[in-house]
Amino acid sequence: MSKPYQNIPIVDCQEPLVAIPDHVLKIIPHPYISLGAPYGDRSPFFLREGILARLEKSQAYLQTLRPHWQIAIFDAYRPIPVQKFMVDYSFAQLAESRELEVNALSEVQKSLLMEEVIKFWAIPSHDPKTPPPHSTGAAIDVTLYNAELLEVDMGSPIDEISDRSIPNYFATFRNEQAVNFNRDRQLLNEVMTHSGFQRHPNEWWHFSYGDQLWAWTSHEKSAIYGGVG
Repeated sequence: MSKPYQNIPIVDCQEPLVAIPDHVLKIIPHPYISLGAPYGDRSPFFLREGILARLEKSQAYLQTLRPHWQIAIFDAYRPIPVQKFMVDYSFAQLAESRELEVNALSEVQKSLLMEEVIKFWAIPSHDPKTPPPHSTGAAIDVTLYNAELLEVDMGSPIDEISDRSIPNYFATFRNEQAVNFNRDRQLLNEVMTHSGFQRHPNEWWHFSYGDQLWAWTSHEKSAIYGGVG
């Protein structure tokens, strides 16, 4: 189940992980910590230094387009044990949604379910040549909050395993609600790409810079951020 971006070489620039400062809006309680994900003494609200600078640039640009709106951080740095925990959790949730018992799945059923999960979740690889994007400190999951500090409805929740998560899913719909979903997804993409981020092809909320997925989507020859910790 390897992904095409995992063939991109990594030449790590050795930038440190730094804490996302308090003035940046974060979604708390953190959803994966609430599920019991094994962060240990790590925090999800860390990023590489250069990524944080780009995030600040995107936030400043958003202010010029939508005064008092904010980019909200859903998730940032993710240790590999957390990645594995969330892949397993998502697999179990998807099976349950299909009224399937995890312990009674056939190998074919397991394979088909995992194919769906891996469309949205990176493989929790310990190989330094194939780190999950979030384990590099270069990927973030974000959404928008409006001037009233209310979360903007983007048409599907973050992490939903369905076609609704695809960034342009609502682009061809003509009803007002769908038009608004698409408009706000495009706004999020505009402010993030303004500072160099690239959006995940399957996830409206996932952006990165400098990791293998970014290099692949940007047609760069190498990534500048590898796995951390």
